[in-house]
Parts: sequence; structure tokens; C-alpha cells
Amino acid sequence: MANKVSQYLQSSIGKKTVMAATGLFLVVFLLEHLYTNVLLFFGDGGKAFNDASHGMVHSIIIRIIEVVLFVSIVLHVIQALMLTGQNNKARPVKYAVSGVSKTSSWFSRNMLLTGSIIFFFIVVHLYNFFVPYRVTGTVNGPEDPANNLAIAVAEALGDPMYAALYLVSVLFLAFHLNHGFQSAFQTAGLNNRRYAPLWKMAGSFLAFIVFGLGFASFPVLFYLSKVMEWDLLNWAK
Repeated sequence: MANKVSQYLQSSIGKKTVMAATGLFLVVFLLEHLYTNVLLFFGDGGKAFNDASHGMVHSIIIRIIEVVLFVSIVLHVIQALMLTGQNNKARPVKYAVSGVSKTSSWFSRNMLLTGSIIFFFIVVHLYNFFVPYRVTGTVNGPEDPANNLAIAVAEALGDPMYAALYLVSVLFLAFHLNHGFQSAFQTAGLNNRRYAPLWKMAGSFLAFIVFGLGFASFPVLFYLSKVMEWDLLNWAK
């Protein structure tokens, strides 16, 4: 039994299954992350955002999910590298016919590149927020209103370099998810002629409406608020 599982996971379809499963788990996490970030727009000085973030830190369920999340990210990256290497070995000479580009988008042919950019942003994002909040304690929770996580996020997104990196990464994330979401259901055998339009519509909605516009709103609005000297965190007070 163990040998069969090992052989399956080492096969091309097995690697794609792991990619699909970890990718869909990351989508669920992104939805939760988007909900938490929206709390920054409540205009209460970041209280709702800080309380939610602080509450998750002290939840054993969230801590377990965090471990699963980190493992999923690592597995997703490893499987992507292995599949890319496997595909390159199977096709050592690139297509000479330029018409192949007419049947696939640039993003679908460069999932490893877009994924690499997203992974780089995740590392930077964790370094800026997870490490100071959860490891070094240099950014505190709601008990320290002068130096809390909401203020740290607002200040980071007010920086033009970080806001630009965030915006570009979100753009790549949207296209990456749009193709990956449909590929996940294709791997699961659910992307037949009947359901394909549904998955395509759902993938596009999640990628460009929820994640694209949703996450893109944070760097845009917080950067504009700094330029226009608005206090976006306290607008309702």
C-alpha cells in the first residue's frame, strides 16, 4: 500500500494532484486573509484588524492551519519545480512552431515564473509582518496602540516601493490563480465539457474580482491616503 502511494505521488498525475490540493488550500487561506485585511477599512484605528489578528495568534486551530499552510507552500513550490523539470526532460527541444502561443496564454506557459514572483513577495511579506509580530515582538498587538500591526501595515503600504511590489504581485497572483484554479479541477477529472465553463467562470471571478480587485485595493488606497494625507485607519472616528 505504501509503495503504491509513493509511486502515485512520484508520478506526473500524483505531482499534479499535490499541486492542485495545496493550491486550493492556499485559495481558502487567501480568502480568509482577504477578509481580515478588509477590517483595515473599518475606520476604527485598526482595532477590528488588530483584534482579529491577535485572536488568531492565540487560537490553536489557527496555529495548526499555519503549519499546514507553510507545508503547503513548500510542497506547492517543490511540485512545481519537479513538474517543470519533468516536462523539460520530456520536451528537450522547444516547439519550433510559433502557433503554440495562439492556443495558450503567456501566463499559462509561465506558471513557474509567476509563481516565483509570488513566492518572493510572500517571503518579503512574512519578513515585514509575520517576523516582527510573531517572532521578534517589535510590532505588537492591540495592547500597544502606538505600535500595532494595523499601523505597521498602513505605513508599509504607504511606501511607494512596497505598494508597487504588492500591486505587481497581486496582478501575477490573479493570473496565476485563474489558470491554476481551472487546472486543479482538470486534474481532479471535473473539467469536462459540462463543468468546464463553470470552473472557468469561478476561476476568473476569484482571480480578478475577489483577489485582483480585493487585494489590489490595499496598496492603492493606503498609498493614496498617504499622498493625499488622509487617515484611512481613522476615517470613521
